[in-house]
Amino acid sequence: MSLADITTDLKALIAEKNCGPILIRLSWHDAGVYSQGKLTGGCPNAAMRFTDGGEGTFGANAGLPTVAIPLLQPITDKYVTPGTISNADLWTLAANVAIEVMGGPAIPTRFGRSDAKSSAESVESQVGRLPDGDKGVDHLREIFHPKGFSDRDIVALSGAHTVGGCHADRSGFDGNWTEAPRKFDNSYFTEMLAKEYSDETTAQGCPQKKHGKSGTIMLISDLALLEAPFREYIDLYAKDQKAFFKDYVSAWVKLQENGCQGLRDAL
Repeated sequence: MSLADITTDLKALIAEKNCGPILIRLSWHDAGVYSQGKLTGGCPNAAMRFTDGGEGTFGANAGLPTVAIPLLQPITDKYVTPGTISNADLWTLAANVAIEVMGGPAIPTRFGRSDAKSSAESVESQVGRLPDGDKGVDHLREIFHPKGFSDRDIVALSGAHTVGGCHADRSGFDGNWTEAPRKFDNSYFTEMLAKEYSDETTAQGCPQKKHGKSGTIMLISDLALLEAPFREYIDLYAKDQKAFFKDYVSAWVKLQENGCQGLRDAL
């Protein structure tokens, strides 16, 4: 078993199943529960493997235990080995491979995350830990600042919405953010600035914004980034994809490693 072997299999899976965006979401929601504010604890530990309670049952994680984890199962069965690569490590690597395969930056992956042994090792709730798409900048800061992220980091991380989309049966929101939802670039920012969006309510009752001609969407939490001081970073990343990629890698690696200790560079 080598890192090259695992990466090759992940690339093949992503190409066959076109599943890059959901693998990014899996890593983000595994790691994103970390907080050091009013709420503490949380780390990437693959607790979503368990669906008798905890993170595997969070509404924010809908589709991850039933779609993303089963997609990875053959690779999990082949490679996950205690002391070498954990489930949480594999989810991290899978997201990073997906980003690069879809045209994004190369992202370094370190290893040594510990897997949860049961749902009891989940955090208590998604509330206050994972962001809601129907809220504005105050909410985003309440979620991300206790994770150690700046306003600039918030905009950079939001740029991952350049790929994938919302599924009504999971989040209640519906639609793709960009016109090329399998290409990781700075289109999230360029399209946000170029398009006008109208209010829409999905069949599930969720408020969102929609561009009439293309059918792409933005959430309230996306367009909130057009407010100062976030706007300057939207403008920067729309003009300079290299700047976006650089800042995204920095913030994303921090997200993936928050709450972890003793990570190693080699598998």
